Amino acid sequence: MEDLTSKTVAVFSRPFTVPGFDEILPAGDYEIETEVASPPDERDPAAWKASVLVKLHPRISHPGLARTLTVSLADLDQARARDKLTGRELSDFFLEEMLADPMVQLVMKADGVSEAHLRHLYSGSGTSDPTLAAPPSKTTARGARDEESIRTAENEGMPPRPDSPPSLRTRLAAGKT
Repeated sequence: MEDLTSKTVAVFSRPFTVPGFDEILPAGDYEIETEVASPPDERDPAAWKASVLVKLHPRISHPGLARTLTVSLADLDQARARDKLTGRELSDFFLEEMLADPMVQLVMKADGVSEAHLRHLYSGSGTSDPTLAAPPSKTTARGARDEESIRTAENEGMPPRPDSPPSLRTRLAAGKT
């Protein structure tokens, strides 16, 4: 029978927290067990979500008490990412990763958006900086032009619309005189 769990060690250099657990866990090495695949008796394998069993350090008040914590794989990954940031916000980490992506650089160039503008948006200052205002998107202007061309092509060969009848207001005003 195949082993459905993977055992490894997660190293945290700073104290950390995980959602749903109201204790700050100390920095250090934590043994973790991850379920690699859904258990064979799982009724709905598609709905199964990977979870991680974290072996916690014993408390000073109860040195012989072994404790474990089950958390989602996503929560553990987020805690590890925050630990690796060494004090930076997760959004800063995301911004740096995004700006390093060549595809993002191409889209920014096509839309005329600068790195300074994105850094300002992600700074969270909440104030607008007119010197960093993003230029109107070239793709938006191009889209409007394309839409008009499509409308013209769709209506090609169609008889022109008859003049619309005068509005009700015009007819009522004409009737009063």
